[in-house]
Amino acid sequence: MSAVKEPKFFLTDGPPPVDGGPGDIKTYREHVWRRSDYEALFAGARANQIKGESTPFYLYNRASQLRIKRLIPDAKLIIVVRDPVERAHSNWTHLWSAGLDPSGDFLDACAKEDQRIEAGWADFWRYIGLGMYGEQLSHLYTVFPREQVLVFRYRELLTDPVPVLNRACDFLGVRPGVLAELPRENVTAHPHATMRHSVVAAARRASTALSALLPGHLGAGMTDQLEHLLQQDAAPRRPLTWEQREALIPRFKADIALLETITGEDFSNWLEPRGESGGLVGARPSGQRQARNGRPRRF
Repeated sequence: MSAVKEPKFFLTDGPPPVDGGPGDIKTYREHVWRRSDYEALFAGARANQIKGESTPFYLYNRASQLRIKRLIPDAKLIIVVRDPVERAHSNWTHLWSAGLDPSGDFLDACAKEDQRIEAGWADFWRYIGLGMYGEQLSHLYTVFPREQVLVFRYRELLTDPVPVLNRACDFLGVRPGVLAELPRENVTAHPHATMRHSVVAAARRASTALSALLPGHLGAGMTDQLEHLLQQDAAPRRPLTWEQREALIPRFKADIALLETITGEDFSNWLEPRGESGGLVGARPSGQRQARNGRPRRF
């Protein structure tokens, strides 16, 4: 795997954009967009080793899928899908806690998505759009055959990782039974919406704009220090409430139905309430739901 976790190489045909939303310029500067630099990420691999990288935006960005096909037509793609409301909330929490999202209200931030797209903000601000897996897979399957794509659920990876990891190894053609656990999950803190947070967050957003004017990474230290101040003594991430979930589920309902049609699997639990722990309220025991073909499937 590339040492750079998300190279983002296939997101553009050349240099990334030069402006965008809060913090976007810093992210764009991290793009590995030159082919020679991208190939250098895998220079240490042996000739017979399978090489890979992880950039989640390739699923959302349709042009990326076409670029991958042109350069690596036999690529194998592993897709992880997550409850889209939970994914959106996690996305917003990350940007809010970092002082980048100016909206301290999750639903308000989601409502501003179209406005932010028109303003040229980067893909990471698509709280709703990034969770439209039905649309994304529909396009992906017009570019790559299904036998080159493996889809599994984020919740499976958390609750029962070994079978999922073995399935991924089998899919890639590498020896299963080696991976038995996942690295500890990063847990985002959630600073309270105090005056201090408002001031520091505004300074963080201003610093990201200023750093874009400085050569190299001269502004990175300043922005990192401000983010550290935001995280100091912050409360743990707040759970998604049922009221927030209920407000957003209709946005995803049609796409979830499309995803079920494409995959033949049941994702109806994504339309149900969840308790504060993240567990389904009134769910069938043992995480079993009936698939369309009558066989139980894990979710």
